[in-house]
Amino acid sequence: MATVIEIDDPADPRLADYVGLREASLRRLLETEQGVFIAEGSKVIRRALEAGYPPRSFLLAERWLADLAGLVEPLDAPVYLVSEELAEQVTGFHVHRGALGSLHRVARHSVADVLVGRRVMVLEDLVDHTNVGAVIRNAAALGWDGLLVSAHCADPLYRRSIKVSMGTVFSLPWARLPERVAIGELLSGAGFTVAALALADDAVTLDDFAASLRPEDRVAVLLGTEGHGLSRAWVDAADAVVQIPMRAGVDSLNVAAASAIAGYVLA
Repeated sequence: MATVIEIDDPADPRLADYVGLREASLRRLLETEQGVFIAEGSKVIRRALEAGYPPRSFLLAERWLADLAGLVEPLDAPVYLVSEELAEQVTGFHVHRGALGSLHRVARHSVADVLVGRRVMVLEDLVDHTNVGAVIRNAAALGWDGLLVSAHCADPLYRRSIKVSMGTVFSLPWARLPERVAIGELLSGAGFTVAALALADDAVTLDDFAASLRPEDRVAVLLGTEGHGLSRAWVDAADAVVQIPMRAGVDSLNVAAASAIAGYVLA
């Protein structure tokens, strides 16, 4: 059973998991070393628990205790009850949803698990956690089967990614690729037609690429980093380079927006 513990000291070491949540570099180090991640808001916490991630602790403002009582009471994890002012001191931002959970990281899916799907998005070195979360939400909402992220891609389980994904990161199968993976060999060997979403003179339009597919084709879409797009190696590994036609002198869309359009057309 959960134990409710009132805390009034922001320096209390039991709150260490929640310190400096806005400091991405600090959090990457702490969360990797401790094997934890932070879920924000009652809805996201609920989805993380339902997905099977073991809880480590909870940080709640008093007005949120009743809302989550039925969920956390049966769990063997402490509930730290704090004022909203103290929560802000500890985390570095206003926790307007009033509830945070620290949960253990669990590798729920392997690369092989994801490659069983029919439609898969693959992210190369995205650096913005908001974009990663948005792509995950798009993939889940549009019925895609899974997501692969490169070795250096931003963390899908970082607090901001989870929040933007609306917790769909817990339901969409995803896995991290190994360093220096031969992406073309991996995807083609698993039976995928590989489309690189990139700017190139020989690119075909998204509509034309969609029209070329057979009903039985399995498709993997490669999406590149915010600044430079896909690397040359990943573009060369694709079966087709695909672009969304632009107007008004704009050359491309934000990667999350592009994933939504490609995800809808190719679903």
